[in-house]
Amino acid sequence: MSSLPIFTAAACHAAPVFLDKAATTDKAIALIEEAAAHGATLVVFPESFIPAFPIWAALWPPIDNHDLFEHMVEQSLYVDGPEVAALQQTAARLGVNVSIGISERSHASVGCIWNANLVIDDQGRLVNHHRKLVPTFYEKLIWAPGDGEGLKVNPLSIGRLGALICGENTNPLARYALMAQGEQVHISAWPALWPTRRPSAGGNFDNLAANRIRASAHSFEAKAFGIVCAGYMDAPMRDFLVERDPAIAAVVDDTSRAESFFVDPTGRQLGPALSREEGILYAELDLNRCIEPKQFHDVTGYYQRYDVFSLSVERRRQRPVAWVDGEEPLAQPRDILNS
Repeated sequence: MSSLPIFTAAACHAAPVFLDKAATTDKAIALIEEAAAHGATLVVFPESFIPAFPIWAALWPPIDNHDLFEHMVEQSLYVDGPEVAALQQTAARLGVNVSIGISERSHASVGCIWNANLVIDDQGRLVNHHRKLVPTFYEKLIWAPGDGEGLKVNPLSIGRLGALICGENTNPLARYALMAQGEQVHISAWPALWPTRRPSAGGNFDNLAANRIRASAHSFEAKAFGIVCAGYMDAPMRDFLVERDPAIAAVVDDTSRAESFFVDPTGRQLGPALSREEGILYAELDLNRCIEPKQFHDVTGYYQRYDVFSLSVERRRQRPVAWVDGEEPLAQPRDILNS
């Protein structure tokens, strides 16, 4: 007898309108509408979907990228800004839950940005705002490190949802922190490609295989469904990069393209994957399937030794200053639609 939710999830294997926050927000809204029309009540987007993933940090030295960094900052979003509000309004209008990656601007600095993931519920409320704990490799040239405030599992109408960004899915402590909150659906968000080597230097790190391993491992350990949602590099994005420097064409073309797919609570891939074409992938997730595997290994239940192991997580939001008068002069993220 079913007692847990059964719902349709949508993974948007999509490209942004490269470095254009307004146009990419419009595209995100159109994709949410399309997914909702197909019965989805959870719509997931890739890492840093708005305005784009800063792939140039891998391709050229930072002394050549000042203009791109400035453009990235200008096109990044304030969480209490109009683009996020439009996404909240869309979620409320359609009655769907949304997880979306953004590049987030700071109210305390004109040049500080974070790699963030937002979860909006089906009433349009911003229920989680997570900043990537540690930017990975060359991402450190773009984004500041985040904090633990967003390490939360949200009890939505569709079930208990958690999300981590890209390389965070390599961090066993971050993953366990979500497992320990009863996570039933785990989102992992990824870029379209992640170059680490030139073809002449022995080939690229196999990020595609690594993503499959990480997603399957987490679902197997958590006994939770996994939604792997990666970006897509379209022709305008490739043209933008190659026209800037034709010498990097081989690097871009040789790097494997990421996949979007679903994983069941035993760690097996659920249905097909999307990689070389843009689109929306759908799957029906029956959370009752999370129960039986818990008999075998319940790492936050009977299959754990709390007398041997312990984990402490600092979840307070890091701020540049604490005001002794208790007032906060900086604008804060909108928690509830139209607040």
